Amino acid sequence: MDRRIIAALSLAAMVAGCIGAPEQTARAPSRNTGASISQTPQGRACLANLGTTQAGFTPLADQYYGAGCSTLGAVKMAWLKGDDRRLEVANLGPVTCPMANSLQHWARYGVDRAARQILGSALVRIETMGSYSCRNVAGTSRLSAHATANAIDVAAFRLADGRRISILGDWNSSSPQTRAFLRTVRDSACKRFGTVLTPEYNAAHRDHLHLEPGGPRPLCR
Repeated sequence: MDRRIIAALSLAAMVAGCIGAPEQTARAPSRNTGASISQTPQGRACLANLGTTQAGFTPLADQYYGAGCSTLGAVKMAWLKGDDRRLEVANLGPVTCPMANSLQHWARYGVDRAARQILGSALVRIETMGSYSCRNVAGTSRLSAHATANAIDVAAFRLADGRRISILGDWNSSSPQTRAFLRTVRDSACKRFGTVLTPEYNAAHRDHLHLEPGGPRPLCR
């Protein structure tokens, strides 16, 4: 095959890997600085706060992926902490430390307690659709918060009694308790994250809650 054709195909593949790509196909880092969140005062303070929650996590080295995509000041969560147990978190990649802190507090004080009070069973697992992914906001040329590990998509919650409450299947459930639980965890998320998008926002969010720090104007829909 002509070398110019090969080069063009390679370039196209790289671009496709950064726009709308699923998390599992995120590109290899173009630069690893060797720095980590623990090397700055703000980072150490964030890690200390996260440590007091008894969540399990590992600080990650800063990574640059090109095209504005990066995981800086990030951690990898092994588990979250509920009132009386460890909470599993599924399919979660790197997240910035502040996002991890917000997720931990939401899981314990928002989701776990709502599950106990409204559904009568403790939370055991939060199922996500991932965090870091080098891509743009769908239908735009604007880089997604996922591209800097500043967003998490939550798909479902597993309870101790075996029930699985999903955004796709239960947002408009015939059960008043299930609907109340999901609205309560939504409202709790809106207190801890700057942007919370739900199935009521648009069809693209019909199967998950999108959580991110957001900007100066909170958005909860």
